[in-house]
Amino acid sequence: LQVFLVEKAGRRSLFLAGLMGMLLSAVAMTVGLVLLSQFAWMSYVSMVAIFLFVIFFEVGPGPIPWFIVAELFSQGPRPAAIAIAGFCNWTCNFIVGMCFQYIAELCGAYVFVIFAALLLVFFLFAYFKVPETKGKSFEEIAAVFRRTRLPAKPMTELEALRRSEEA
Repeated sequence: LQVFLVEKAGRRSLFLAGLMGMLLSAVAMTVGLVLLSQFAWMSYVSMVAIFLFVIFFEVGPGPIPWFIVAELFSQGPRPAAIAIAGFCNWTCNFIVGMCFQYIAELCGAYVFVIFAALLLVFFLFAYFKVPETKGKSFEEIAAVFRRTRLPAKPMTELEALRRSEEA
């Protein structure tokens, strides 16, 4: 299902929608935890927020970065870029997994404010810096980062390598 959704909606829009949904879910979890002692039904708000958090993760920030990383790099550096992305992903997962208990004890009901703040930073970064890669060649994506126009005839990767060796 995700493959068809990505091709229809685009990578960037799904990524941004997922981040924003996760941000709102983290805020809802915080509100639910803070008000739990006053309203018993806030436990349902927290449960729904957790389910929505996971759903939004699976729509955007879960799979989309792997599409984008694969499309941002040409064939040569792509394996190294994917390896670095995987290392960063699993390192951050490990850190969150090892530290969450201690952060939750320290912050109490406000533990998800940290996640909400980070999600806001990620959303702003993606909004301003991550281009849409759907249907674009590597040269078109690279031109977006260079903020220049494409040459009249798109280069093949081999031509681009030759040009970089000549320079």
